[in-house]
Amino acid sequence: MELFRIKHDIPFMRYARVTAFFSVATFVLAIVFIVWKGLNLGVDFTGGTVMEMRYTQAAEIQKIREYLASHGYPDASVQNFGTSRDVLIRLAVKPGVTSAQLSEQVLNVLKQQVADVKLQRVEFVGPQVGKELLYDGSLALLAVSAGIVLYLMVRFEWRFAVGAIIATFHDVVIIVGLFAFFQWEFSLTVLAALLAILGYSVNDTVVVFDRIRENFRKMRKGTVAEIIDNAITRTLSRTIMTHVMTQLMVFSMLFLGGEILFYFALALTIGIVVGTYSSVLVASPIVMWLGVSREDFIKAGKKPEAEATP
Repeated sequence: MELFRIKHDIPFMRYARVTAFFSVATFVLAIVFIVWKGLNLGVDFTGGTVMEMRYTQAAEIQKIREYLASHGYPDASVQNFGTSRDVLIRLAVKPGVTSAQLSEQVLNVLKQQVADVKLQRVEFVGPQVGKELLYDGSLALLAVSAGIVLYLMVRFEWRFAVGAIIATFHDVVIIVGLFAFFQWEFSLTVLAALLAILGYSVNDTVVVFDRIRENFRKMRKGTVAEIIDNAITRTLSRTIMTHVMTQLMVFSMLFLGGEILFYFALALTIGIVVGTYSSVLVASPIVMWLGVSREDFIKAGKKPEAEATP
């Protein structure tokens, strides 16, 4: 299904050097921001106090969040937990204040707002647990990346595997770099978004690669750049439709999902935009520069389909 059809191939590869320069520049800037400013890690990674509160009526999350912020707890994470009357509050570690003292202070503040609020439980998440989560999450990213490389090497050819993994790494680093630059909170949900972007970006790249492989087998004439341009142009309608529909769903989480889903949806939004760009203007030029040719896809002694006699 196509909403539109482009009659003439768009010369994407003609601008490959320009886009490569832009990609390298943004990639380096992202690394600089990560090293220079660091990530604003959430309670999941740094440790802190978790409080479960019970209200007699449906809790108004936004008002609770604003009330805590006005009483000296601007970084408190507030969300529903289970029912609309149950609220989960996460608080970062405060120097010189124990978890028990912090939970008691917050409970007193909340009782000033709603007198009959009850404290159900209090837990302290230590920084060691946060380090383990960060370590396990990093291992998950590496494992997914290794799986992507193996899959593409088996399905296509090693040049495609290299192009895809560089493009995917490019996407992840830029997303993390933006979180470091703006000091947005980096939590487990954002890490989950990064893992989702890995699969999403590779899926888009594979669609383009599949058409490139098909073109090498069918197109008798044309340079490597022209073959790649044709592949990208022919899949452009599908790419736009897929990303627009996906982005509409992500926008619903971004604008309607509340604070808990905001950074998850924000990471997905950035990933969709950057992933689309890298699939077309990062992965494909790398494959071309690594020297992919028609001979890599045509077995010796077998003519390409376009050359075969009827």
